[in-house]
Amino acid sequence: MQVYEAPLRDMKFVLNELHADDGFGDLEAMAEFTPDLTEAVLEEAAKVAQEVLLPLNRSGDIEGCKLENGVVRTPEGFKQAYEMFREGGWCALASDPEWGGQGLPEAVNKLTEEMICSANLSFSLYPGLTHGATTAIEGYASDELKQFYLPKMVSGEWSGTMCLTEPHCGTDLGMLRTKAVPQDDGSYKLTGAKIFISAGEHDLTENIVHLVLARMPDAPPGVKGISLFLVPKYLPKDDGTPGPSNGVSVAAIEHKMGLKASATCQLNFDESTGWLVGKPHKGMEAMFTMMNTERVSVGIQGLGVGEIAYQSAVWYAKDRLQGRSLSGVKNPDGPADPIIVHPDVRRMLLTMRAYNEGCRALGAWVARALDAEKHSTDPEVKQRAEDFTALMTPVVKALFTDLGHESAQIAVQVYGGHGYIAESGVEQLARDARIAMIYEGTNGIQALDLVGRKMPAHMGRYLRSFFHPVAQFIEANKEDEEFGKMFEALEKAFGALQLSTGTIAQKGMADPEEAAAAATDYLRLIGLVAMAYTFAKASLIARARISEGVEDADFYKAKLATAQFFFDRVLPGATAAFLAIKSGKKSLMAMDAEAF
Repeated sequence: MQVYEAPLRDMKFVLNELHADDGFGDLEAMAEFTPDLTEAVLEEAAKVAQEVLLPLNRSGDIEGCKLENGVVRTPEGFKQAYEMFREGGWCALASDPEWGGQGLPEAVNKLTEEMICSANLSFSLYPGLTHGATTAIEGYASDELKQFYLPKMVSGEWSGTMCLTEPHCGTDLGMLRTKAVPQDDGSYKLTGAKIFISAGEHDLTENIVHLVLARMPDAPPGVKGISLFLVPKYLPKDDGTPGPSNGVSVAAIEHKMGLKASATCQLNFDESTGWLVGKPHKGMEAMFTMMNTERVSVGIQGLGVGEIAYQSAVWYAKDRLQGRSLSGVKNPDGPADPIIVHPDVRRMLLTMRAYNEGCRALGAWVARALDAEKHSTDPEVKQRAEDFTALMTPVVKALFTDLGHESAQIAVQVYGGHGYIAESGVEQLARDARIAMIYEGTNGIQALDLVGRKMPAHMGRYLRSFFHPVAQFIEANKEDEEFGKMFEALEKAFGALQLSTGTIAQKGMADPEEAAAAATDYLRLIGLVAMAYTFAKASLIARARISEGVEDADFYKAKLATAQFFFDRVLPGATAAFLAIKSGKKSLMAMDAEAF
């Protein structure tokens, strides 16, 4: 059974308490968004997620999308839900008011995204991709294109996509073949095929705006010859209403492992009219604006699935009677005890809970940096925020989706045989979660980005945006009598991260394969240290709140218990990652390819 109630109390904690001292708050541009206002927004978002989107999650998975006469039909109820979602202003939550958006902080927007992803991950992709597309258009398109397209996209009347992948190339976009031929009127005619296009065709909006990577006739080879184009499904009339078809057709919809209510399409562009976004041959720069936005959002997808998987597993563990507690009967009036009494079931549930709370805390920190990066008037704060988001974007994308998928698999295990049966609903979560580790750049690519680009950038400046606050926090609190062991564990894990950073930097300069061999373990290590830091901060706050005699002391007591479990059972994974990094590339690269 898919069980979900938005974790509003924890969301309010990470939004208003946990990161108050990070230096990214008190933004004048965000002053109107008081805690009362933002909490009201989250409460309304919870209602939409729980009452509108969650009931469509399993039925959408069963029905899926259908291609009929060149048009994709979304599952029953999706069109009505999208219209309600759009009319409620949820498409425009964090968009610029200049284009009709509400301009809310990303710190609030990301928590809202989490709720939507928990309730219905397939649905989340339709408005989510549009938001990413508007980011690229806003940053790089001409004023004329912005004025014409952004208001309708921000409102949700029109949707957006990103069209990168082709049948013969995925990550290696330098091999793409789609052509863009310039026309006398300044437009271009695009011809080519794209695959794996999420929300590439559907019946939710009256027009779809595709951002397409293609090559001009004079383009240099490789990624330096790629340009970005805006290509609408229908050519708009002067009054903004959809006009004739623009030569964009659907060859097929993909038959996927999960996300069956999300239309993933194969698209053909046949002399389709498009307009250049950004400079010629600089399309990757513009597209990465969208992709980086999407990568953080994909990380939130992992957290969203992890949360509904956890809640569904808790419900089942409290309801399912099986065996007796090893410490004595807990349900004397029943034939057996609920399985939540068993240590191994508790291990699974607490692992999921720790993953979710740790990811939510880290995600909120990154979201606050996104707000500071955009709105801070202090150059030093703005630079630190830019550095921090650059460093943490691959971590959020890869770590959150890894852990979200693991939580979904754990939920199946908690349900046992019933988890493997479709009617339970949790096997859908396991299927849906899997793609997030792949799209928007596989998690291996994220790790390579971290060690190859982000770690050495500006002589390690990005790393300092994270290392400095952690080091200062440890130094200020390591003598704490009650939490001394916790801070000792954090200090050791942080030391392992620092040593690993030096090892990779030294070996990688002489042999790039050494850095690549360590990349995935390094990403996991920095992610675990970041989560440990947030749990340690949360523990200090929880202790203070409990001593104050707050009414909801049980929330803070649970926070302390989860933090202790994290340090006891999850953070030791940092040692394993450190040892793997130290081992180097030798065992990875020793075997000849023919021997596999």
